[in-house]
Amino acid sequence: MRRGFPSACLAVSCQFQRGPFFCCLSPPASPKIVDSLCVKGVTASLKKRRPQGGVKCMMGTPAVSSMQSFLARFLEEFPSPFGPENPPPVNPLSRRVTPGEIRGECLDLGLRLLTARGAPSLLSAAMCQAAVSELMKSDLTPFHCSQEAEQQEVALLDSEKLQRAFLNKLRDVGAAWQQQVPASLVPSARFRRSSVHAIRNSRRKMEDRHVVLAEFTQLLGLQDGVEREYYAIFDGHGGVDAATFAATHLHVILSQQEDLAKDTAAAFKNAFLVTDDMFKIKAQRERLRSGSTGVAVLLAGDWLHVSWLGDSQAMLVKQGESVTLMDPHKPEREDEKQRIEDLGGCIAFMGCWRVNGTYAVSRAIGDFDQKPYISNKADCSSVHLSGDEDYVLLACDGFFDVVQPADVPGLVLDALRDVPGGAEEAAQHLVAQAKAAGSGDNITVLLVFLRDPGQLLLQGQRPQCEGAAAP
Repeated sequence: MRRGFPSACLAVSCQFQRGPFFCCLSPPASPKIVDSLCVKGVTASLKKRRPQGGVKCMMGTPAVSSMQSFLARFLEEFPSPFGPENPPPVNPLSRRVTPGEIRGECLDLGLRLLTARGAPSLLSAAMCQAAVSELMKSDLTPFHCSQEAEQQEVALLDSEKLQRAFLNKLRDVGAAWQQQVPASLVPSARFRRSSVHAIRNSRRKMEDRHVVLAEFTQLLGLQDGVEREYYAIFDGHGGVDAATFAATHLHVILSQQEDLAKDTAAAFKNAFLVTDDMFKIKAQRERLRSGSTGVAVLLAGDWLHVSWLGDSQAMLVKQGESVTLMDPHKPEREDEKQRIEDLGGCIAFMGCWRVNGTYAVSRAIGDFDQKPYISNKADCSSVHLSGDEDYVLLACDGFFDVVQPADVPGLVLDALRDVPGGAEEAAQHLVAQAKAAGSGDNITVLLVFLRDPGQLLLQGQRPQCEGAAAP
């Protein structure tokens, strides 16, 4: 995303293959597929998540057999605990972390490790949750870094040593569960197909990040009986650090909000604020200069909640018609312009509208040199799902700058009808359409089908059939 001056965007190297990889693929992806996802950045598709083996997850069912088979392979690859002499099989995101960053960084590393080895997504989420819970109960004092000359505001821990301890906890969980898979690991009766695709396009760096967590509830250890899924896109500018941080931590912070069940909007808004505050500490410590817009969707039972900061967007399609969920934050939006001017700032047109002549966003995580003109206050909206919704689409401005929401239903139907792979390749088709329409920006599109794509095809063909039958 070209947000600030071009030189700022080109100065930061983007290690995309080390970014958070929360695409819990089902069926499991092979290491070859995952390598393609990380490096070529990104094509991923989530197949149907089918309930396996009936209502209860008992010994001998296909689901349990699949889990035990994976665990046997996992323990065969890692037969002994990780020691200082063992290079980590997955690189941690950071060299040092604060106590508040431990959970997000460990879950990221664990999911990347397990997904690359073809673990069932439910098993991956549950194992990571169990391992990080055990780690947080242990004494973390041995992992603390020595205090440097300048006193740190918060304690810092050595990430490599900490992640090695986490991996050993993960291995311990795997060994225990190989003997007896917990009966609580029951695959969801609700299944959805998802498709995500992202390209660097003509930009020198890939600064988008996306998160797909179909097992949000299991990964974060929520016990309130509500089945939740989480999907998000973060569009970075001036570097990838802010987008990576948000993709690693926002969902963790959201899960810790007391208001999550009774007031999801308040929980989402506070989670964005806390994420921004945490990133500010990291940015000051590591001298980072970047920002990121973000849009996140939480499916909770029969409710769809969307929260956003900046101009990344989500839209709903219901019975073939686009439904507006949000109004993206842009500097030229009248209320945003007024807010900035009331603070003593201004917006100026320099190829596009920019805040104080710098960034082309009015709200974002990061961009601390322009706070409070660049706000960290997210918005949120909620929709009750009646069952006749088709899908929800999330995308960055590299898509929505050239594709109108009203055109999306037709493009998705074209993909389902004409593209080999259908639902699995739908996001790739939409990205290709945006590129053909002239977008040179990073482009990420994430589709979550709320109904079987086959029903959408029948629905899309029905008017044509009725018209052909008319006299």
